[in-house]
Amino acid sequence: MNAHEIDYRIIGEEMQCVEIALDQSESVVAEAGSFMMMDPDIRMETIFGDGSNQGGGLMGKLMGAGKRLITGEGLFMTVFTNAGYGRQSVTFASPYPGKIIPLDLQMLGGKIICQKDSFLCAAKGVSVGIEFQRRLGTGFFGGEGFIMQKIEGDGLAFVHSGGLVIERDLAPGEVLRLDTGCLVAMTASVDYNIELVKGVKSALFGGEGLFFTTLRGPGKVWVQSLPFSRLADRVLSAARTGGKDEGSLLGGLGNLFER
Repeated sequence: MNAHEIDYRIIGEEMQCVEIALDQSESVVAEAGSFMMMDPDIRMETIFGDGSNQGGGLMGKLMGAGKRLITGEGLFMTVFTNAGYGRQSVTFASPYPGKIIPLDLQMLGGKIICQKDSFLCAAKGVSVGIEFQRRLGTGFFGGEGFIMQKIEGDGLAFVHSGGLVIERDLAPGEVLRLDTGCLVAMTASVDYNIELVKGVKSALFGGEGLFFTTLRGPGKVWVQSLPFSRLADRVLSAARTGGKDEGSLLGGLGNLFER
């Protein structure tokens, strides 16, 4: 294996964290801001890119950092290394309510494609890059834009999602349709596309948008019940109304009669 071998346990239900156990000299790489706590012999270091050492030299590091900028992430990641002699632990927390999904890349074909902001942490040696959508329509209307994240390697990686997570194994040719924001991750063998909602009334007044995400097997997919964009929309809507519509029969129409 090129990636470090790490052990882990996921703690909690709705607001989860993952505790990574590191033997001497083992490391885990994580997104900035995901750190929660660590044992005293863990050494923390900020690096360019993902620390996978692919490409080598200054140019390789700059390319890794550039990929992170394209996906909307920061220039830097943080590496946590066990600098002591005994086993030490470091813990990372998900940024909003949901689940943390452990992914054994060696058992999943060595590559996972996921939404841009879902990566949490991984064993050092795992590469975090970008995946371009080759279909024009998928890029414009697929909910994730032209660029998604890809996680490659042979070690453990962890992604986070919103709400409940459902894992589905798709048979060859089997199709799954879902809301464009509900996809968390999928194996590289899954075909990803978008589909226009049929029926004018359903498209305009159904409240579910104009497009479905269409996934065709074979492969494994992870679906979230509460995309962060949906949660943010509800919070912003409540903030604008100040919560005055709760329990009101008139709802937003009541604001028309306020002085």
